[in-house]
Amino acid sequence: MPAAITREAHQLFLSEDKQSPPDRREARVVGSSVGVRPAEGGLRNVQDHCGGVLQRIAVPIVAALAYAVGLVAAVVWPPLTLLVLLATWPFDRNRRVAGRFYRYLPVIWSRSFPFWRLHFEGEWPPGGSAYVVVANHQSFLDVFALCNIHHEMKWVAKQSLFKIPMFGWGMSLAGDISFDRGDTRSALEVMAKARCYVDSGMSVMIFPEGSRSEDGTLLPFKPGAFKLAVEAGVPILPIALSGSAQGMPKGSPWVRPAKVTIRILEPVPTTGLRGYDVRKLRDDVRDRIEHALEVEGR
Repeated sequence: MPAAITREAHQLFLSEDKQSPPDRREARVVGSSVGVRPAEGGLRNVQDHCGGVLQRIAVPIVAALAYAVGLVAAVVWPPLTLLVLLATWPFDRNRRVAGRFYRYLPVIWSRSFPFWRLHFEGEWPPGGSAYVVVANHQSFLDVFALCNIHHEMKWVAKQSLFKIPMFGWGMSLAGDISFDRGDTRSALEVMAKARCYVDSGMSVMIFPEGSRSEDGTLLPFKPGAFKLAVEAGVPILPIALSGSAQGMPKGSPWVRPAKVTIRILEPVPTTGLRGYDVRKLRDDVRDRIEHALEVEGR
């Protein structure tokens, strides 16, 4: 493979040199001028303390039950997905039905832990257009949350996820696209498979950061998803996710209470754009997601 093509493929999805995260602005909290009577404040403190104790006791118990429900669902769902795939394969080569059926497994997981509160803003655009869907990535909870959007899209995911027993097998049955970070040729194969999907009217989901952010800070975007959208002539659909880093912190197997906001932004058209517009499109979409996160933070 020519060296130029290899470098280009590597830059589409593979890790880039680490860049310094954007500077964080310190926020000052100004005290309220409204007075609180000592008796009311004391009662409120007692109530907050009791509520905190109850929550600390309830969370691990509920989490254990959620893990049990999730384990049972993970064993049952892939075989059921296979049956759905076999029944629909003659008239559904894009695996739209089988894929949407399999997404209900992450939906079950997201609903099994009641201390996760999912809040949706915005709506999927009307019509049957395909999109290259991009979202920021804070934790594995992002996947669970996004599967609650009732529109099938094929996911571009790292190869190691496909090797997870039952869960990864289900992703293969759903028609998701495997990506090997250690193989530059894999990026070209991902682009080809994703292009086939969008050309046939199926949306594709990509996390352009390439990896989960450890502290919720928005990382630099890689150009692969935007190159795909420009070449296929389909719009970008940005989604801003916040709160999921607290629900499933990166590197920790334990779930924690969190409010996760999923904000579907306005589609970004790519009509008339060319290859030299890809990086500008990438930066524009990143700015839109960053602005939505800042608004949510305020």
